[in-house]
Amino acid sequence: MLVSEFDYDLPGELIAQHPAPQRSASRLLHLAANGALRDLAFTDLPSLVDARDVVVLNDTRVIKARLFGRKPSGGRVEIFVERITQPHEALALLRAGHPAKPGSEILIDDVRTTVQGREGELYRLTFSEDVVQVLDRHGNVPLPPYIRHAPDAADAERYQTVYASTPGAVAAPTAGLHFDSAMFKKIEERGATVAKLTLHVGFGTFQPLRTDVVEDHDMHRERFTVPAATLKAIQGKRVLAVGTTSLRALESHALKKNGETDLFIYPGFEFRVVNRLLTNFHLPKSTLLMLVSAFAGKEHIFKAYQHAIEKKYRFFSYGDAMLIER
Repeated sequence: MLVSEFDYDLPGELIAQHPAPQRSASRLLHLAANGALRDLAFTDLPSLVDARDVVVLNDTRVIKARLFGRKPSGGRVEIFVERITQPHEALALLRAGHPAKPGSEILIDDVRTTVQGREGELYRLTFSEDVVQVLDRHGNVPLPPYIRHAPDAADAERYQTVYASTPGAVAAPTAGLHFDSAMFKKIEERGATVAKLTLHVGFGTFQPLRTDVVEDHDMHRERFTVPAATLKAIQGKRVLAVGTTSLRALESHALKKNGETDLFIYPGFEFRVVNRLLTNFHLPKSTLLMLVSAFAGKEHIFKAYQHAIEKKYRFFSYGDAMLIER
């Protein structure tokens, strides 16, 4: 398959730059297994679940991964922490005038950071203080590149799910941004079960495919854990994954045990666990658009996306949602 087969034209004004006024105020496009479409409100979601369903959430918490520092010479450096490996160590992307050399230092206010070496695209850094504390004090919310405003206090709250509890992601599992506590209460009143897992979304989620052929793409690795309680909860049930990250964690676990996954899902993939997927709208030529095309069928997905564009749905991280039936 060619990457170009997963392209579509999106008017720029449909890229949501800010979240809806309230978390659950988004729209919901329901795509049935036969391709039928229904325009709903996200508040209609509880009416679409019942005692047969387990709603699986990704409880990862977004860290303030973007730091701005300077070299001792004065040059500016942007640090994007991808993964904290030890209390004082992290793997990060660096953006500077010249590639950083091992032993070079970066100053983040009163914090001294030393470049130890490289691991592929990432730099291995040591910090003079605990990395988590440095990010809490100096970090910025890592908004996606298509959101054009600088992150503010509202983003610190809204680019985080209400159930986020395990720090480690550099991007939000955005399908979960639509939920509030009242929504969960209604879902449970319908008899559905809510379960959780953890997949820490990595920087690769923003990386474009650098190949022309889909099958030639090397997927980035992300850490995940599916608890025993969640595995027990989904047995014999209809599994509704909230977000592509929840889906990838569940399908990865079905193929191997917990740890890291580089599972790349594109048309032809055999799903073993997930029956229903709640997700936002995805970028053209992205691995996530390929995933939903595998889940629902490419023809159904592109028809749904064209419908969403005509009906002026809001796209991407702060946009509206889709419920897709397999």
